[in-house]
Amino acid sequence: MELLGAASVLLLVCVACLLSIAQWRKRTGKGKMPEGPAPFPIVGNILQLKPKNLAKTLEKLSEKYGPVFSVQLGPTPVVVLCGYEVVKEALIDRGDEFAARGHVPVGDRANKGFGISFSNNEEWLQVRRFALTTLRNFGMGKRSIEERIQEEAEHLLEEITKTNRMPFDPTFKLSCAVSNVICSIVFGKRFDYKDKKFLSLMNNMNNIFEMVNSRWGQLYQMFSPILDYLPGPHNNVFKEMNALKAFVAEEVKLHQASLDPSAPQDFIDCFLSKMLQEKDNPKSHFHMKNLITSTFDLFLAGTETTSTTVRYGLLLLLKYPKIQEKVQEEIDRVVGRSRRPCVADRTQMPYTDAVVHEIQRFITLIPTSIPRAVTKDIHFRDYVIPKGTTVYPLLSSVLYDSKEFPNPTEFDPGHFLNQNGTFRKSEFFIPFSAGKRICPGEGLARMEIFLLLTAILQNFTVKPVVSPEELSITPTMSGIGNVPPHYQLCAIPR
Repeated sequence: MELLGAASVLLLVCVACLLSIAQWRKRTGKGKMPEGPAPFPIVGNILQLKPKNLAKTLEKLSEKYGPVFSVQLGPTPVVVLCGYEVVKEALIDRGDEFAARGHVPVGDRANKGFGISFSNNEEWLQVRRFALTTLRNFGMGKRSIEERIQEEAEHLLEEITKTNRMPFDPTFKLSCAVSNVICSIVFGKRFDYKDKKFLSLMNNMNNIFEMVNSRWGQLYQMFSPILDYLPGPHNNVFKEMNALKAFVAEEVKLHQASLDPSAPQDFIDCFLSKMLQEKDNPKSHFHMKNLITSTFDLFLAGTETTSTTVRYGLLLLLKYPKIQEKVQEEIDRVVGRSRRPCVADRTQMPYTDAVVHEIQRFITLIPTSIPRAVTKDIHFRDYVIPKGTTVYPLLSSVLYDSKEFPNPTEFDPGHFLNQNGTFRKSEFFIPFSAGKRICPGEGLARMEIFLLLTAILQNFTVKPVVSPEELSITPTMSGIGNVPPHYQLCAIPR
């Protein structure tokens, strides 16, 4: 009887596999969903993928299935776009059709359709447009925000000076510096680097980035319908997010008490004023849930990605001291020591500009991009992609294109330099994604990365605590984002 029972189970499994493969074949091919590896029941293609380095695994599959193919992440079908031509065609040439946010269970559960990062449709459009306008009014891309970054750079340099040449982990100092810039716009104030509450928030953000890209985070991305009902480490990320939202809610209460609609001081004031203007509109998208979630999105996105880029950049300069020396030579020649670097200097500093671009290209911080989705049934490259299908535009496949960037796995500023030493622009440089869902903070982030790195290198030479050869520059985790290794450095005054 036991043998008969085991045979029955085996037969059922075989039937399920055959049905799954038959269904997959029915929906793939020309005029249907793009082809891809046959999925297993329930788990999809997880056995053919390496969650620790998802982007590279997907790029490898593109060698067999072409630049447009599909995989199943758990039960969810995903269309993968690989290479500059196809990514450009989707995100830029047909941007409206690929403008929706794809399936991101962490964001969907945390934000519940509100805010900027993980929402869709008219509500997303109106709130995003309002946020961009408000941020521009408070200096995004203008001189006033440059002055805020320069002021914050001074505070960062003071903190680094206090290390007195001793080894330190730069993670939280950089997080505080970058976060204070967005805090000045969103909350109308900055925080002291020793503020325990502020440091706790920086820890929350660092943990969120690492958790989302951990093995558990990737499993949650694939199997959220099951894991939502189970205990486990995957639930910890929501505790971290709730801590940030609680802080935002406190700040909103303080702003409500002191609000002067005729003279808004920051993003929260502007949103509260907009809420008052539309208080009689029952269909208004400007309400408390959207305010808290949008502020949370700006606070998190405006801190973690930029600070991680600067931290990864310093690691690369520790690994390649000759490149650091060349940047310092250019800083000394163009800026000198009597004033702080400014954005206008960038055009006179082609090597430094190339290094900043190469840092972003090489680390490919968000290799799969934040997932997109198609807004309607579309015909794309002989295939049909149904409305709502999640799409992964592989930014890594563009930033590591070997024809555009010879030896792409090497950290080489020459990728962005002409033979005569002038800066070389590249259409393949899309670390902030492209099209309708391009990162709204791109201008701010690029300004911060340049100004903070040049301010540090103008005043200090950074040195590793081990030999450069021993330093690892390989991400410790690589899911939606690349997580750099932890390290320490010594800052030697120049």
